[in-house]
Parts: sequence; C-alpha cells; structure tokens
Amino acid sequence: MDSRILAFVDGNLQTKWDELLARTREIYDLNAIGALMSWDQSTYMPPKGGTLRGRQLALMEQLAHERRTDPALGRLLDDLQPYAESLAPDDDRAAILREVRRSYERAVRIPASFASAFAKHTSESFMVWIEARPANNFAAVQPYLQKTLDMSRQMSQFLGTSGHLADPLIDFADRGFTVAELRPLLATLSVALTSLVKQIGERPQVDNSVLHHFYPKASQLAYGEQVARAIGYDFQRGRQDETHHPFMIKFGYDDVRITTRVDEYDLGNALFGTLHEAGHALYELGIDPAYASTVLDSGTSSGVHESQSRLWENIVGRSAAFWQHAFPRLQTAFPEQLAGVSAEAFYHAVNRVAPSLIRTEADEVTYNLHVIIRFGLELELLEGKLAIADLPEAWHARYSEALGVRAPTDVDGILQDVHWYGGPIGGSFQGYTLGNIMAAQFYAAALAAHPGIEAEIGRGEFSTLHSWLHENIYRHGAKYAPGDLLMRATGQPLTVKPYLEYLCAKFSGIYGTLTIDRPAAGIQSA
Repeated sequence: MDSRILAFVDGNLQTKWDELLARTREIYDLNAIGALMSWDQSTYMPPKGGTLRGRQLALMEQLAHERRTDPALGRLLDDLQPYAESLAPDDDRAAILREVRRSYERAVRIPASFASAFAKHTSESFMVWIEARPANNFAAVQPYLQKTLDMSRQMSQFLGTSGHLADPLIDFADRGFTVAELRPLLATLSVALTSLVKQIGERPQVDNSVLHHFYPKASQLAYGEQVARAIGYDFQRGRQDETHHPFMIKFGYDDVRITTRVDEYDLGNALFGTLHEAGHALYELGIDPAYASTVLDSGTSSGVHESQSRLWENIVGRSAAFWQHAFPRLQTAFPEQLAGVSAEAFYHAVNRVAPSLIRTEADEVTYNLHVIIRFGLELELLEGKLAIADLPEAWHARYSEALGVRAPTDVDGILQDVHWYGGPIGGSFQGYTLGNIMAAQFYAAALAAHPGIEAEIGRGEFSTLHSWLHENIYRHGAKYAPGDLLMRATGQPLTVKPYLEYLCAKFSGIYGTLTIDRPAAGIQSA
C-alpha cells in the first residue's frame, strides 16, 4: 500500500483507517488460504482427501465470515462514513470504503452457520462430481445438487430481493445486472447467433482434422507456456498446472496461478485453455500494487474478468494476425503433425463453426448458445419450474432444440460443468456471455485508440494492446462497477453491436458473406 491511500492529517482518523485496512487484510488472507486449499483440491490432493478438505474449507469460510460480519467492522465504517462523504467518488479511499461497506452489508445478511455449511457442502459436492462425471453417474450427485438448489434459494432470500430469486446471486458475480436486463439481452443474442449458425451450416465446411493428430502432452504444455509468456504472463508471479476443469486462481498480488487440461488428440484444448486462463491472470497481475491485499485487489466482476480471458483466447488467439507469427513456431514444435499445413488453413481450422456438446470447446459463434441454455435452466430451477430429477432430460432437450445435437450420456450433458457442483445455482453463467460482449467492445476501443495493434500482433508484439488494457481495465481492479468501467474505457454502455459486427466480419472472411438483422445488431443493454 502506498501513500496515495494512507495520507491522513487527523491522527484519530488515521488510527481508524489503519484498523480498517488491518481487518480487511485479515479477511483477504483467510480467503487466500481457502483458495490455496481449493487449488490443491483441484490439482494435487489425493482422491481420498476430500472429506477432510471439506471440513477445513468450512472452517476457513467460518473464520472469514466471522470477520466479514464483525460488528466492530461495522462501527469502523460508520465512524469513517463522514470522511468518506467528503471524498471525491473517484478517490481510492472512497472506493475502498464503498466496497468494504458493500461487502459488510451483504455478509451480515448471511448467518455464519449457513456460510460454513455451504462451503462444506460445495466441497463435498465437488469431490462427488469428480468421480461421478467419468462414471456417467448423475444419481450420485443428484442429492447434492438438490441440496445446492435448496441452499441457493436460502442464500438469495438471506440477501434479499424485490425481483427474481437469481438477482442477488447474479449481483454477487456481476454487480448491477438483473434477470430483467439479462433476459432480453440474451434473447436478442440468441436470435442473431442462431441466424449465423444457420447461414454457416449452409456453406462448405472447414476441415479441422489437423487439430486431431497425436500431439504429445509435454510438447503441448511447453508450447502453451511459450504463448502465455509471449502475451505477458509472468511465471515469476504464477505457474501452470493440470486440472479437471481449468481455472485461474489468485492467492495474492504476486501469486496468480493458471491451470489447463490436455487432450493429446485435440491440439486446441490445452492451447486455448492456457490463453484463456492467462487472460484472466493478466487482469489480476495488472492491478495497481497500491491496492494489494485490499478489497480493490481483484477483478471487478465475472463479466469483465471473462472479457479479458475471451479477448486473449479468441479475439487475439484465434485471429489471422496471431497465427501469421505463431504458426511457424507451432510447426517447429510439431513438425510431423503440421507438415504441409499453411497458416491460413490452420487459422480456418481453429475457427471452425459447428454445433457441439461441450461449452468450453465450443466455437465463438455457438458458444453463447451453450451459456443461454444454462442460464435458462438456472432460472427455471430457482423458480421451481424444473425439478433436479428432470434436469438431465431438460438439458438434452434444450441442446437438441438450440444446437441440433444430443449427448449420448450425461457425461457431456448435465455433468460437464463444475459450476453447480462447486458453487451456487444462480449467477454462475451470465458472466461468460457478458464477457464475450465486453471483450469486443474493449477491443474496438483499443483499436480506435491504436489502429496499429493488429499489425503488431502479426509480428508477435502485444505491448500496445497490453498497455491499453492495463491503463483502462487492469490497474483499476475492483474500484469501478462493471458498467462504470465500460463507460470509462469505451465511452459507451454495454452494447452487443461491436460483438456481432466482429463475429460477422471474421466469419464472413472464412465462410463467405454473412448477415445479421439490423435491429438485433443495434440492441443495447445497461
């Protein structure tokens, strides 16, 4: 922490401020210790360690929750409120006080016993899911999922809402967004994307068989690490490991880790997974060091976070400019598999559009249809319109309707995503689509400021783009709400227009001219 957010004239005020920072730093550290245990659970922990780990995570959540809801913290906030009101809204201290109060007021609504019980339950549920998915055993997780649904409803009721039961859970991840705003946004997007999928399906299809030769794991991991380093991921402040479901996790300002999953017969799986998680990590590593261990030392929302992972994974990592530079190096890593393949053919291969079963492996055009299905199922579960027992068949029916595919088993159906087995039902998925929309909007603003960015990417240079993202997004951490950050960076509220224009232009270049209804392209959402 530097003097910008420490300077006070009033000694009594300084004492109270120092105590506030000390208390919130302790909460930060307890959360980081819990995160470290969760990381270990997802990477190296022995399979039989799950029961004890669930108890340990529950204890960490209980300790953190006790501190988040300590009346002494509330009194400190009250004592500092007159000072907070005297500060400019843009002041770092005002932002810290605002975010601590928001966290405190939300936390005191949730009983400590519930917070601990939910942490223990989701840890146990996660371990059951790890075994149930490869065994295609939905029956094993069904009672856990039912309890998760019941507890998610309880959590929402504790937090309080005048709208939809999902609203408090959505706000937790993407503050400021509600079901009433998201439903029409996703409906508009669904219509436009369905149209694009239909048009592309009528064109000659791209051959992506080059991605499915045998690519040894060690070589894939080594190349992925090269790419992560190239875009700016600092291995002195992070590392990469393997897991069942890739994620980025932060333990502190100088410890931000990524994970990946390798399929030796799918070159894109680990590579784009690494780019995706490295994008998340760049955001966290770029936060102003003055905010270290404070409430501002994190990304501001799920959607903004996802905008950074999808920007690096797709807008950069799946661009023709990127492969202009990167493909010769990939050929060096896999000379036999890629012999005789051109950079253009490879670019087309990694951008093949085809309805599929797996969200994390979906192409850019169909990806959000996966999210929209999940978002709709979440709402129906919370509303009581859909029972847990009926969820597997509902999943299959939605996929058949929206994407024209049906999973042969639940492995690639209701069991494929970890989210509902390791967290609440509600607020889990909307951030992915918000991130895609924001990514295009941020990238368009960066190009407007620096038109040479794409030429630089073609030379393997990422500093200009990285600097723009750092200046306009990364360094601010959680200081600004997502809508405010978007306005500051782009001068516009959230709009799907840049995203649909990006998809239409990119895939017209691969599949021939595509069109989107003009009304759909112009829809905006706050």
